[in-house]
Amino acid sequence: MSWDKLAVRAARLVACTLAIIFFAQPAFPQDALRVPYLVDIATFDPDNGFEIGSMSAINSVYEGLVRYKAGTIEVVGQLARSWEISDDGREYTFHLVSGVKFHGGGDMVAEAVVKSLERRRNGALALSYFLVNVERTEAIDQLTVRIVLKRAQPSFLDSLASPWGPKVISPKAIAEHESNDKATQWLNEHADGTGPYILSEFHRGDRYVLTRNEAYWGPKSHFSEIQLPVIPDLSQQILQLQAGDIDAVPTGYPFAQLAGVPPTLRISSGASVTLYTLFANAGSPLDDPEIREAVLTAINPSNWAADAFGGYATIAKSIYPRVVIDPASPIVFPTNFEDARVAISRKDPVNLTIALHSASPGYQRIAGHLIAQLASIGIKATAYPLPQGAAFNLRTAETRPDLLLTIAGPDAAHPENQAKAFFTKDAPINFFGRFLDEADRLFDEAGSTNDIPRRNALYEQAGRMIFEAGIAIPLVEVDDVVVHSNAIRDLGLIPVYPPGNIDFGSVR
Repeated sequence: MSWDKLAVRAARLVACTLAIIFFAQPAFPQDALRVPYLVDIATFDPDNGFEIGSMSAINSVYEGLVRYKAGTIEVVGQLARSWEISDDGREYTFHLVSGVKFHGGGDMVAEAVVKSLERRRNGALALSYFLVNVERTEAIDQLTVRIVLKRAQPSFLDSLASPWGPKVISPKAIAEHESNDKATQWLNEHADGTGPYILSEFHRGDRYVLTRNEAYWGPKSHFSEIQLPVIPDLSQQILQLQAGDIDAVPTGYPFAQLAGVPPTLRISSGASVTLYTLFANAGSPLDDPEIREAVLTAINPSNWAADAFGGYATIAKSIYPRVVIDPASPIVFPTNFEDARVAISRKDPVNLTIALHSASPGYQRIAGHLIAQLASIGIKATAYPLPQGAAFNLRTAETRPDLLLTIAGPDAAHPENQAKAFFTKDAPINFFGRFLDEADRLFDEAGSTNDIPRRNALYEQAGRMIFEAGIAIPLVEVDDVVVHSNAIRDLGLIPVYPPGNIDFGSVR
């Protein structure tokens, strides 16, 4: 056999071998995306749980009338293609997208939207508060829904667009699985929505699988399958990402290691409402204006934010995240350390206890810096993590810390969603129950106007009062940071969503 023929046969053999190798490769990136969870899903019911890590899964299966546009706080249509608001601000009329089907069959029409809204509004469910101001809902025709409010609420569209906002659930599925519980037991582990993905596997504590909805009414998603393994060890997630066994570490990648991310990986980041804030208990040493001034000098985040979070944190400008309000006059921390040391030296020994919302690395990292900074002016501070959920019970607890370090981010992008959650007299997450009558009056006035510059000025004024009274001390805003394979892009991160929630409908 001639050398030419041998060369041709060898080339053919190499080509066949390469073809076999190519077709034997795993489905990724064409077919499957693998994103781990640090914490297991408590419930898949979109009305009955304040899920954090799994919001991208829930919101890929279910859809609402409106949503936030990727990377922004702009409200855009989802199941509603357009809407009108009455002159008095009480009536919202939504015109629905036609031809939308539920995963389990049946048309998504106005009556289905009304039934979903009524389930949340009347069901005494965890997220019923989103619709507390709704007087009634009605189907005008097959593709038109009207929502009538008890009073004008300029923040209403933002509440609907919230990651935890109302979603549309198949009324057929609810009726078939009703057990005098609004079908909550079935919806804990099953789903029937209209989104780009279908919940196809639910293995609690192990893994979850979403399958692409081939009959989806909108643009088809890139991946045919989303695999969501539960990997509660962050170091294991990082090792598996580097080995190519998963495709992203959605949250928690150590900031100190980001500069050393290997070239096979990429960092996607964006603004977030992750605003670390200190709340002060009444009766703490900070009630003394001199001590408070000294404490503010010591904990000035400009002295430690870069060390704690690298280039992925921004010094807080107000009690609101900057994507919600970018204040005209940002708060200013004092800077004279010598005056602070002298002030503390004139007092009895000053000790502070700092409770951390949880034992997560972000809280621990900040606490370490605060303790060191306070020690530099003569204050002895100690920090300890609270048990899960304990921060929400501090208002009635017998023993309280002097300070609580927590994330005070809103559940929607309107400033009312933050003010009325944390800072007013009746705010459900007012950790120590502290408020100012004048600030409450300003919050109410701001929440009733559609004049955005005036609205923001009122919210800023009330927020400054809260800060100057020592009730809340905003520290840093930390970016949403996802470390992922170079093969994926267009993660669709949204500032109001909990960190790490990739938009499975847009990622490629």
